[in-house]
Formats: sequence, structure tokens, C-alpha cells
Amino acid sequence: MSEAKRRTPGRPANTAKASGGHSQSLVRGLRLLEYLAASPLGLALSEVAEKAELAPSTTHRLLQALQSQGFVSQENEQGLWRIDVKTFRIGNSYLEARDVVATSRPFLRHLTAETGETANLGVRDGTTAVFLAQHESPQMMRMITRLGSRAPLHASGVGKALLAWTPEAERTRLLEEGELVRVTANTLYQPDTLQTEMQQIRMQGFACDREEHAIGLHCVAACIFDEHSTPFAAISVSGPMARIPEARLLSLGALVRQTADEITQQLGGQVPR
Repeated sequence: MSEAKRRTPGRPANTAKASGGHSQSLVRGLRLLEYLAASPLGLALSEVAEKAELAPSTTHRLLQALQSQGFVSQENEQGLWRIDVKTFRIGNSYLEARDVVATSRPFLRHLTAETGETANLGVRDGTTAVFLAQHESPQMMRMITRLGSRAPLHASGVGKALLAWTPEAERTRLLEEGELVRVTANTLYQPDTLQTEMQQIRMQGFACDREEHAIGLHCVAACIFDEHSTPFAAISVSGPMARIPEARLLSLGALVRQTADEITQQLGGQVPR
């Protein structure tokens, strides 16, 4: 008899071989989350075990592990299992990221059309900025960032904008405890200097990157805010110094800030005053 015929109906092929030990438990736990997410009214232990094709004891152990981390909860009266707030928060963060990317795309196109330079969208992930969307400049010499690439918060336009509006206590912790790498000779990497820079960014409403992430490139960036005036993304315009000299940074910064404010408003956010 072939292996395909021996396999239990409904169970993915090679699951046991592909995932052993902790990885197998992880895969099983994620499958339980999928079943619970598809059943908003909740499922009894026996129902979850049946769907997962697992022994009730194994299912209960996995559910307890998920419960201890806040991913699922058990309703006491009927004993039904449901997804909990942490699962919702993770799913919601994906929706927020997807929405800001979709909403920002036409604004990025407009920025490139108006400035002739590459426009970017990024979000913060720990101590780095991650680039999620880009509209490239039509110029032969242009700045191109691979989507998904990262840059230090303190050494990039998008990162500095996000860092400037991070709550003060958290920003201070990041600057004093984090590893402030000197990416180029122009990178600001001393905590005191960066704190002064953060104040300047907040006063003018946008951040400038003067060859701090890459020699020969200038960048201006401004934050997009949520309904609590908390920064959750930033946009930027980047290009060669020959086309973005010091004299042009302020006018570009004002334009990028205005565009970021428009995205914030369209997303239902609140620009801090």
C-alpha cells in the first residue's frame, strides 16, 4: 500500500516527519488556533480534539500552553475554548499594517511625481525601521530599498522620525541601552546628540538623514499616527545629494510632513499638536 493511502484522511502529508519535538507542538498549537478562530462561539475540548485528530489529553495540554500565554481562554460555565485577546491583537496588527500600506500607496506615487524622488513607507520593529512599500524615482540615479529590509532607528530618516515621537521614557531607554552603530561617518550615535536631534525633529515635524545611512544620499521623513497620536509608520523621500542639497531639505520636509498628516487623517488617526 502506498504512503498516501496509509495516511490518516485529513492530516497533511509528512507532518510528523517535517516537524518533530517542539516544532511539532508549535504546528499543532497553531492548528488549534485556526480551528478556534473559525468558531467564534467556542469549541468544547472534545470538538477541538476531533478537528485536530489528536487525543483529548494532548489537545488539553496544548490548549493550556496557549492559555498560559494569553492566546486562548476557557469559558468556565460550559468549558468552551475561544481565542483570546493576544491572538486578536496579533491579527489586528497585520490588518493595520495592510491598511497603512494600501492607503499610503497613492500618496507615495504622488510624492514621487511631485519631487522626482523615491518615496518609502516604513514601520518600527524593535530598534530598526522595516520598509514595507516604495515608489521608485524615474531618474536613472535613484535610491532603491529592498522591501523588508531594515535600517537602524537612529541612522535613517524613517527610523529617526519614528524614534522622535516614541514616548520619552522608551526613547531614552532605546538610546541609552541600545547599540548605536555608526553606519557612516555622518551617523549620529551619541545618546545626548540624538536626544537633541529628536527635539529638533519634533519641533519641525520631520526628520532629515544627511548621509547618515548611506554616503551620497539625503532623506526626509515624517510620521503617520494612530487615533492615540502614537506613531505607527513613517514615509520618506530619498535621493542623491546632487538633487536633494541642504537647501532643498526644508521644502521637501514640509511636503512629506503634509502628506503624512493626510495619510493619518485618512486612516482616522490624530496628528499630535
